[in-house]
Amino acid sequence: MRDRLAIAPSNVAVYERSLRALSEGCVPFLVGGAWGLAELAGVWRHTKDLDLFVRPEQVGLVLETLVDAGFRTEVLSSVWLGKAWYDELFIDIIFSSGNGIATVDQAWFDHAHPGNVLGIPVLFCPPEETIWSKAWIMERERFDGADVAHLLRARGPSMDWHRLLERFGEHWRVLYAHLVLFGYVYPGERGRIPTWVMLQLSDRMHQDLAAEPVPDRHCLGPLLSRHQYLADLDRWGYVVPETMADCLELPDRPCHAPRRRG
Repeated sequence: MRDRLAIAPSNVAVYERSLRALSEGCVPFLVGGAWGLAELAGVWRHTKDLDLFVRPEQVGLVLETLVDAGFRTEVLSSVWLGKAWYDELFIDIIFSSGNGIATVDQAWFDHAHPGNVLGIPVLFCPPEETIWSKAWIMERERFDGADVAHLLRARGPSMDWHRLLERFGEHWRVLYAHLVLFGYVYPGERGRIPTWVMLQLSDRMHQDLAAEPVPDRHCLGPLLSRHQYLADLDRWGYVVPETMADCLELPDRPCHAPRRRG
């Protein structure tokens, strides 16, 4: 994996330092990001960092362990992100999605995939939770839809679809959108998504269409992009539903109380 990810030797030493410190300290973590995508989907690309996923209640322990290993650490977002620097290199410590929905919980660890990074035994984020996390990333400068499609292509037949549907819950339309797009991207691979999943989501869509619409001024766009729907909130009078807005960090709208769901 080291060669195929084209990691500079100086980076390798830092990543090894962090992984060994956490492993030897028996601190639970999962590997995701580019390393996880390479492991789960066979997609290899250059990466400038290392993404580690941890439970929210473990963030303090993770950062303390890395400080003891010579890193400088900071919690950049109380909702989802910490960072650890070693000189100019950094490691992301992720404990939820940016919108606070795809929070890391014990099930991530229960269904994790064993493997190794740089010769060190690790656990990788499960494909189901990786899709759940990546499905929300639809910023103007970054869209993780291709990552989702590659995970579906590689892992669709073996995934726990019941768990994935449960993860998305009331946000099932986000998953459905990715599944429909997958069928467009890979016309000959549509069978990798179980027919019953598509029929169930299609039935939900038909039920929604048949129901009497409820007038409101809700906009869920900020759950997908923190910047691209600001006009809806600032100029056109839309609001994010209160049940979903309590930990949503928008520009000039900080949120300091993490919401733990999932």
